Amino acid sequence: MKDDRDFVEALARGLDVIKAFSTSHMSLTVSEVAASTSLARPTARRLLLTLETLGYVRSVDGEYVLTPKVLELGTSYIDAQGMWDVARPHMQELVRVTRESSSMSQLDGSDIVYTARVPVSKIIGLSVQIGTRLPAAATSMGQVLLAGLSEAELDRVLRLPSNSQVIPRVKPSRKQLAETLVDVRKRGWALSDEQLSWGIRSIAAPVRDGEGRTIAALNVTVHAAETSIAVLKKEHLPRLLETARSITEDFVRLSTLPSTKNMR
Repeated sequence: MKDDRDFVEALARGLDVIKAFSTSHMSLTVSEVAASTSLARPTARRLLLTLETLGYVRSVDGEYVLTPKVLELGTSYIDAQGMWDVARPHMQELVRVTRESSSMSQLDGSDIVYTARVPVSKIIGLSVQIGTRLPAAATSMGQVLLAGLSEAELDRVLRLPSNSQVIPRVKPSRKQLAETLVDVRKRGWALSDEQLSWGIRSIAAPVRDGEGRTIAALNVTVHAAETSIAVLKKEHLPRLLETARSITEDFVRLSTLPSTKNMR
């Protein structure tokens, strides 16, 4: 990117500094940020001081931590899509009747990224929240999203390395994944049975736009020891499919509303 005269390297470095923080590295020294981002220590220090002035990080006993203001960077995307406002009431009702957590995600490279979530208080083997990334191929939502791609798009996406820090328990081969996606396209939903992690069983359905393209995936997640596949299919799947259809219908209605963006 250095040859691109429009590329702002300082901005890219600042974003790299923010991404250096994670659940396993919630506080970092200047030296640790420099090592993680491959930046010179003086550069890392200046970027951290700038982010501190802007309110995105704060210094605590010689280490830096992210502040809640960083959430604005992610929620701006969600707000722009209108996704949460549209999906929330439907997801809340789904969680009420199933008594299980429900999430929505979109595809980013070979990962899914959580963009909406309504949890229930249950102990499960993997903690997720808005912005969490997981390898798409090992998740029900990921399989739904991958099934919505053309063969060329699918090949391109699968060549990209995952940016998730989660290593799936089961990693399907390209042939196995292709067979799975054929089934997902035929039946209109996907099931992941402890592929991502022990104890996690989920089922997902597509949310589409007005042209029928898959733009997001919606799931119901259960603990494998509590809920069988039979119950997941018989009781939760019909409710999930109906909820996904309702969200799709609302998205389509939203897209037909007149916009005031260019009416100034």
